[in-house]
Amino acid sequence: MSLNQNSGPAPGPGPGRPPLFSRLSGLASRPREPLLAVLIAALILLVGLRAPAFLTMRSMDNLLTDSALPVMLALTQMLVIVTRGIDLSVASNLALSGMMSALLAMHFPQLPIGLVIACALCIGLALGLINGWLIGYLSLPPIVVTLGSMSVYRGLVFVLSGGAWVSSRNMPADFIAFPLGRLMGLTHLVWLAALAIVVLWFVARHTRFGRDLYAIGNDPVAAGYVGIASPQRLFWTYGLSGAMAGLCGYLWVARYAVAYTEIAYGFELTVIAACVIGGISIAGGVGNISGAVLGALFLAVINNALPMVQISPFWQSALTGLVILSAVIINARGEKKRNKQILPLHFHTELRATAAPVTRTPA
Repeated sequence: MSLNQNSGPAPGPGPGRPPLFSRLSGLASRPREPLLAVLIAALILLVGLRAPAFLTMRSMDNLLTDSALPVMLALTQMLVIVTRGIDLSVASNLALSGMMSALLAMHFPQLPIGLVIACALCIGLALGLINGWLIGYLSLPPIVVTLGSMSVYRGLVFVLSGGAWVSSRNMPADFIAFPLGRLMGLTHLVWLAALAIVVLWFVARHTRFGRDLYAIGNDPVAAGYVGIASPQRLFWTYGLSGAMAGLCGYLWVARYAVAYTEIAYGFELTVIAACVIGGISIAGGVGNISGAVLGALFLAVINNALPMVQISPFWQSALTGLVILSAVIINARGEKKRNKQILPLHFHTELRATAAPVTRTPA
């Protein structure tokens, strides 16, 4: 067992410690969310000075709408990563659920929109539970399972559609209209993202299910010793991730009014990047809902802002990658600082071995 050094002043740079690493350690020890919120606000203001149109209400409305889907997917991806797992199949799940909902609406245009959404959600849930069963009950590595299911689900999109597109002329009007419909001035996409934030925040912070996920991520063996049903928790965690991907599959297809085999290709990397930027540790056990939301918002601001200042797509990708690498370095420094031992492990063993036995004298 290691002891964490949580008290006393932080050590200085020292002669053998580069100042850059000292600064990174300082950043890692502070809460990530306030810093990320300040960076988002600063980025918006800086872009607004260069392109004032970015600060208009219409632009901000587009920003919120564009960030809704990555926020929703990052929320459930965060729960997966907290358990020391990863779900690489979310984008393929989204594509398959979206294609199936589009085909369903095309062949049965009389179906109520609520039923179509429920079908997309159930399809995604079933696909996620497949991952959860393989990972939770068969103890297979999450990265291997979800990498395989990612390819399978993406291939099924082509099989079901025959490689053809489903365009807006094949979709009912109410199917297309729902995501961008408005309630109290905001689109349904934004309201659904807000609802997902509230529900999953409550699950992560105020339910036994959420607390168990953190326990599994911190120490899976110890979690089993204290009676946590890890296979069941992992089963439903990946199910939640799949259900969210299914819902986002319908919303993606309906918003852009097209379904094709390459829907959201590579989008799983954006979702994982949002979690990493938000301070969710890939090692598990560390992370929160607000971090995932702010990470997704940060990437949405970059994607929406840089084209307005006429920066090429190459530099957009390069900047996003630089931000991700910086976040990974900061996270790694934070992990080392949290795991720093006051005494080496062998010291405790030697101390017990050399301790004098205690004898009792009869009364």
